[in-house]
Amino acid sequence: MPIPHLENVMPIAIRPEIVMARGAGSYLWDTEGRRYLDLVQGWAVNCLGHAPPRVAAALAEQARTLLNPSPSFYNPRYLDLAAAVARHTGLDHVFFTSTGAEANEGAIKLARKWGSMARQGAYQIITFVNAFHGRTLATMSASGKPGWDRLFEPKVAGFKKVPANDLQALRAAIDDDTVAVMLEPIQGEVGVIPISIDNLRAIRALTEERGILFIADEVQTGVGRTGTFLCVDHAGVRPDIVTLAKGLGGGVPIGALVARREVSVFAPGDQGGTYNGNPLVCAAALAVLEEVTAPGFLERVRENGAFLAEGLAVLSRRLGLGEVRGAGLLLALDLDAPRAEKVVALARERGLLVNAPRPQTLRFMPALNVSREELREAIAILESVLQDPASR
Repeated sequence: MPIPHLENVMPIAIRPEIVMARGAGSYLWDTEGRRYLDLVQGWAVNCLGHAPPRVAAALAEQARTLLNPSPSFYNPRYLDLAAAVARHTGLDHVFFTSTGAEANEGAIKLARKWGSMARQGAYQIITFVNAFHGRTLATMSASGKPGWDRLFEPKVAGFKKVPANDLQALRAAIDDDTVAVMLEPIQGEVGVIPISIDNLRAIRALTEERGILFIADEVQTGVGRTGTFLCVDHAGVRPDIVTLAKGLGGGVPIGALVARREVSVFAPGDQGGTYNGNPLVCAAALAVLEEVTAPGFLERVRENGAFLAEGLAVLSRRLGLGEVRGAGLLLALDLDAPRAEKVVALARERGLLVNAPRPQTLRFMPALNVSREELREAIAILESVLQDPASR
């Protein structure tokens, strides 16, 4: 059946000709009634699965009370959420945004203002090759995604890129104009490539030694995705600035720019946003944090992440595939050939949703409360797909 009104949709993405109508937990249903086991979850957005009851209840209650008093006033949910985010990140000041790109844009602005005040006008931010920080002009300029250097010229200047996990190159790139190093602890869009724990610790030490800022883009990895509240918690380091989004709202659009008090140098008027910190989205995020930080929750994420990783590793050994990478419930599997898109399409036909960030790589981002039975089901479907000649 043709999709109604498709002619009115701006074609900015290639999508299958199905329309998703409802979701519950780890499952989605389309308008034809077909069910899909979802291991993408909106690119790690739906950290508690589809339509989580606690988030739905928080949204309904808040919608009856107050939607948006305007950013000219405080509201109780904003204040409560700011305190919770500060507590769980170990930082001090929080500014809420609507997206992760907006949070990263704010981090760039904050670092540059700090550089103008504390580092004799330093402005340059070192980022990593293959990094992904968003789709605004500045965050695209900060990103190292192949091909983006030729889009939407002229780019925003002031970003120097070095290879990930190359400390020598990073050290050599720092000069008097450098104000910060900005990184994703795990580079998701390039195929789930972790910055090693040793390198995270070394980068933190290097930035302290050189008197520059360490910015952790935890948009995809934060809020429990890797089994700790922040991915950098695995390394026991504390950045100067952290950005969050995706899982923070459990499906509702919210991000956060979080900073140490000493580098939080915005003055009134430097930063803002019409929808930012409205009580509706903050109520949803509070419900998410109550779930994710409840006793035992993150331990179960680590256990289920290890279970999924081992299941993928067994599949890889059995079928002669490649490496399994990642942490917690952000994982990737390298295939034996550049056939990821075919695997994704065939898996979708059989009721499983996975993602292909690269031609030879599958990415898995299930709900953080996914069950073992759902993971077993996913692995079984994936095995049948990978063995099918149609996936080659």
